Amino acid sequence: MDLFSRAASRDRRGQPLAERMRPQTLQEFVGQSHILGPGKLLRRVLEAKDLPSLILWGPPGTGKTTLGRLLAAEAGATFVAVSAVMAGVKELREAVAEAAVRRDQQGTRTVLFVDEIHRFNKAQQDALLPHVEAGTVTLIGATTENPSFEVNAALLSRAKVVVLKALEPADLRLLIDRALVDPERGLGKLALDVPDDVRELLAVEARGDARRALAALEAAAAIAGEAAGGRRLIDRAAVEEALQRRTILYDKAGDEHYGVVSAFIKSLRGSDPDAAVY
Repeated sequence: MDLFSRAASRDRRGQPLAERMRPQTLQEFVGQSHILGPGKLLRRVLEAKDLPSLILWGPPGTGKTTLGRLLAAEAGATFVAVSAVMAGVKELREAVAEAAVRRDQQGTRTVLFVDEIHRFNKAQQDALLPHVEAGTVTLIGATTENPSFEVNAALLSRAKVVVLKALEPADLRLLIDRALVDPERGLGKLALDVPDDVRELLAVEARGDARRALAALEAAAAIAGEAAGGRRLIDRAAVEEALQRRTILYDKAGDEHYGVVSAFIKSLRGSDPDAAVY
C-alpha cells in the first residue's frame, strides 16, 4: 500500500454507516454468543492461539466478514480478502504465493478470506486444497448457502463449519444506539432525536441483518424532520420510508426455498389466508 492508498483507507468520507461502524475489536462484536461465548468453539480456538480453517455460514448482515477480520487479528495473522465473484484461479495463486513469502521470510501466518465461497467452481475450490492442507494459508470462507451443497467435500473436510445466526433485536438495538452516539464513525454529530419505540421498530424490522438496520438508520437520518432546539427527529414515518417494502428472504434452490414452501404449506393448513397470500 502506497502513501496515498493508506491515507484513503483512513478517510471514511463516503463510506456507508455500516462500513464505518464495523467493529474494530472482538470486544465490539455483537451477537453470536453461541460460538463466541465462554467455553464455546471460537473462544476456545482464540485462547489456544491456533486458528483452523473455517467456513462461516449464515444469513446476510450477521458479521461473517467482520468476524473473519477479527479472528485473523486475534491470531496475529495477515488478513487477505478476495471475492469469489471477482477472483479466479490466477488471483488465488498470487495470494497464495504472497502468503508463502510472508511465511518463509517473516514467519507470519496468512488468513485468506474468501467472500461468497459458494460461487467458486470446483476447479477454483480444488486450487485451494493443497495450500490449505500444507498450511500456507488458513482459509476462512463466508457463505449464505448451505456449504454441504456448495463447497467441495475435500475442502469441507479440511475446515470447520461455523453457523452464524440472524441477530436478535436486542443485538441490533445495541448497534443502533452505538451508531447514534458515536461522533467519529457514527451519527453522533448530527444532533438526532430517536425515540425508544422508533429504535425498537428499526431493530425488529431489520430482521436480524445489521447492515440493513444501519443502512435504514442512515437513510432515515437523511430525511429526518426538524425538531425543537435545532435538533432533527427520526420518527416512525422516516424509518418506515427508509426500510421500504419488507420482502421474504428467498432463493430458487437453496435452504430458503424450502423454508418459504414450508411456511406456505403451514399457512394453508392453518387456514390463514393472509399469511398464505404473503
